[in-house]
Amino acid sequence: MLIDGHLDLAFNALNGRDLTLQLEALRAADPVAGETATVTLPELRAAGVRVCFGTLFALPHGAGSPGGYGDHAGARAQALAQLDVYHRWEDAGLIRLLRTREAVSAHLQDHGAPTGVVLLMEGADPVRDAADLPFWVDRGVRVIGPAWGRTRYAGGTDAPGPLTPQGHELVQAMRDLNVTLDASHLDDASFWEAMEVAPQVIATHANSRTLVPGNRHLTDDMARAVAQSGGMIGLVFLNRFIRPLPEGSLDRVPLSELAAHARHYAALVGWEHVALGTDLDGGFGAEKTPAGVDRYAEVPAFLDELPQEAREGVAWGNWARWLTHRL
Repeated sequence: MLIDGHLDLAFNALNGRDLTLQLEALRAADPVAGETATVTLPELRAAGVRVCFGTLFALPHGAGSPGGYGDHAGARAQALAQLDVYHRWEDAGLIRLLRTREAVSAHLQDHGAPTGVVLLMEGADPVRDAADLPFWVDRGVRVIGPAWGRTRYAGGTDAPGPLTPQGHELVQAMRDLNVTLDASHLDDASFWEAMEVAPQVIATHANSRTLVPGNRHLTDDMARAVAQSGGMIGLVFLNRFIRPLPEGSLDRVPLSELAAHARHYAALVGWEHVALGTDLDGGFGAEKTPAGVDRYAEVPAFLDELPQEAREGVAWGNWARWLTHRL
């Protein structure tokens, strides 16, 4: 069994990928050039994924897409379209949206159920302002990452900066409504300001900055802060987030190097805070995944690189504990 902290499922669907297909069928007619797909819904089932965090990810203009958003309305439209994808999949019996810890607990006992999906908003620009947060909570969003790059709320990856005044209000509203903050992508200044508000925090997909430089990754102090709040840290399966490599590099790295990130986090905070956040097909394909992981069904090979006693927790147990006690 696996639980994955980060998959851009609806984003890929709206890029023209039919994720209801078997992986081989999708690859034979994949509309996304240069990124060999690794994820479909049947592939996740075959791999044993019982639950994943599925994103609402609005792509900003200039981030690889001429159709990206330039304002709040554009971001909101993208997120609502993705939300509709998840609802249509649920209506078809292909997934089950999980909105509460009780729902997750019951789902994990239902071995015949489709893959469970917890909604995660990656980049908060679809949210108009703090007063708009209940709209998204009512529609099932349980986790929000305020940043991707820079947003109206926070500094982010390659865009240093603190929380904006709107960001402070949003994080406070998230705390009050028990919406978990995803620290992935937050710049250091925004991260530490958010921690002062004391929301519930996880990092769904973030490797260690000790091993790979750059503000996309967690410092040791940030990792400790996430763990001290009771949160999990998901490991990313992108080669240049595992080893320092230039963007666009097709160098394959061994799974042992991703395991080094896991071991580093475990030495800091304990294995009980280390989990999966593969981000597979999150803007990269099999060309940029670790050697030995050419499709999602091969993700479990990573677990063989970990100590025997840690494997079940990293595979699913740590996320399961968090989801059933803190979601």
